[in-house]
Amino acid sequence: MVDVRTQFPSRALSERFAVPHLLTARPAVGEQDIALLVEDHRDGSRARIWRAGEAPSDLLPFPVGVGALITNDGRWIIDLDDGGGSEVGSLIATAVDGSEVVDLTPGREPFVLRGLESSHDGSAIVATVVDEAGFHVLVIPSRPWGDPRVVYSSPIEAWYGQISPDSALVSVDTTDHNPGVRRPALTVVDTRTLETVAVLNDMPDGPVRGVRFSSVAGDDRLLVSTERSGFARPATWNVRSGERVDYALPELRGEVMPLDWHAATGRVLALHVDEGRHRLLEISEQGAAVRVLLEGGSFADPDVADLHPFQWASYFAPNGRVRAVRSSWDVPLHIIELSESGDARSLIEPAAVPPGVSMRSTMVDSSDGTRVQLWLGVPREAPPVGTVLEVHGGPNLVAVDAYNPSAQAWLDAGFAYASLNYRGSVTFGRAFREGFWGSGGDREIEDVEAAVAWLRAKGLADPASTFITGASFGGHLTLLSVGRLPDLFAGGLAHVAVAEWSAAIAAMNPAVRTVWSSWVPPEMVERFSALTYVGDVKGSVWINQGSIDTRTPIVGVQRFVDELAARGGDVVMDVFEGGHEPTGLAMLEHDQRRMTDLALRAIGGDSWADSSMP
Repeated sequence: MVDVRTQFPSRALSERFAVPHLLTARPAVGEQDIALLVEDHRDGSRARIWRAGEAPSDLLPFPVGVGALITNDGRWIIDLDDGGGSEVGSLIATAVDGSEVVDLTPGREPFVLRGLESSHDGSAIVATVVDEAGFHVLVIPSRPWGDPRVVYSSPIEAWYGQISPDSALVSVDTTDHNPGVRRPALTVVDTRTLETVAVLNDMPDGPVRGVRFSSVAGDDRLLVSTERSGFARPATWNVRSGERVDYALPELRGEVMPLDWHAATGRVLALHVDEGRHRLLEISEQGAAVRVLLEGGSFADPDVADLHPFQWASYFAPNGRVRAVRSSWDVPLHIIELSESGDARSLIEPAAVPPGVSMRSTMVDSSDGTRVQLWLGVPREAPPVGTVLEVHGGPNLVAVDAYNPSAQAWLDAGFAYASLNYRGSVTFGRAFREGFWGSGGDREIEDVEAAVAWLRAKGLADPASTFITGASFGGHLTLLSVGRLPDLFAGGLAHVAVAEWSAAIAAMNPAVRTVWSSWVPPEMVERFSALTYVGDVKGSVWINQGSIDTRTPIVGVQRFVDELAARGGDVVMDVFEGGHEPTGLAMLEHDQRRMTDLALRAIGGDSWADSSMP
């Protein structure tokens, strides 16, 4: 047998993770055209300040998290100090030259962030925090820094506080009308009296989420995202008068997710997603005229109930010009400016990474006829030596057409690479996003099985050389799949996973414990846990867990590892120093090298348990 491990040089993998690239652009709210550019570097995420008409600054002299904000005077970076990745800590402001650090939440018990925004006039920061007592919205004076004031609290899940331009009003996505069910209403409170001004509730037709207050003085409207039709659509809502204008856009299939609002000129920037493919739209408030700005690649990466509604997104500059933040599987994030006439010019070029492979999208029928999206790329040079199926985390996240160095590294190593948007993924409508509720993992497993069947019909996914991988909820699905679909995979490569949900939920931080307690009630724990199927596992298993992870703590996988090993299974667990979302190209390279080595070992007939870290 040819040893496939000798066919793919280590140098190619190192080059794939050598070039820093843009992770997100966080524009400041306000009239100053300034943004924080956060990049992935060898040692973690770092940032530059970018002012209109200027080149980005040198790297700031301190690490900056992907969710950080820059104040609109350009003087301070607002970030969570969480001790190296635990996601539990305090909010700090650091002067851009690193000379001063201000604790913005002195005396407060450590918390998780679930929203961070600045007022348009720069007078305040609004932070949505979660601790053992519940969910709270804090308004923090910022010129000068002052003591935080709690303007909203609830023991029930709430996130994404938004603040009006003059700091008089705050909106927050709330679920106290329907505890335990992630279909939020929108609650608006007066920051001075703490009284509720208004509540926008679209139940039973679906959730409503806040996007942006109008920046025009005296305009009390909010741009919101609604799902009355079952798919996201923009609407504007006057919180004082109750007047509401919905943009139904019946001619557009799929989701139309509002990204930003230039209220002064009456234009909404929106992401149109149809079967996973993106188009960037501009919608006029007058007559709801729709203009397609760009298509191809991706223009935003949605998140749900994390630090920000989007990991990154296109936006309006203060002068009304569109800043298209764009990426694709083989092209890193970059920024294009569009004039009113549609002319485009590049402002931030994509990083000069090694050439990669683009992915094609297909829709696959699951067992009940539900159509799920699958991205696929194959090596250019030779037939694949194996297949890797990745399942994203969340579950309320999505794999978009955006740069992924690990995906390209699998292709560099000769593997076919596929990424599945299973039920639970966002941008495919409410029914699809909620499609995993109450099934004990059945729907996700059906979707994984359907994806593998489709790949096999294309001449890929031989069980002897097919691997499943994912992080967080994707790590859970990886372990669940090798137990419930043992004949489909030679191995599972799970990052920051959960295998025993009762133990994991008990040890989670309060921000995630709330929703997982509702998604996995006691009667569902056994069916949902990979531990239940440990006796059926045939393939090799690798688990990569963070030492201070509070989302998926080690206790949630330790028993799985112990029991599989006791049964004679081929299992190994590595523990890295860090939390749930480690950053840094060096760590990504290390993990990818480890996974590639393990996959090639399995194809060569070698055990994983006998391997040492490369």
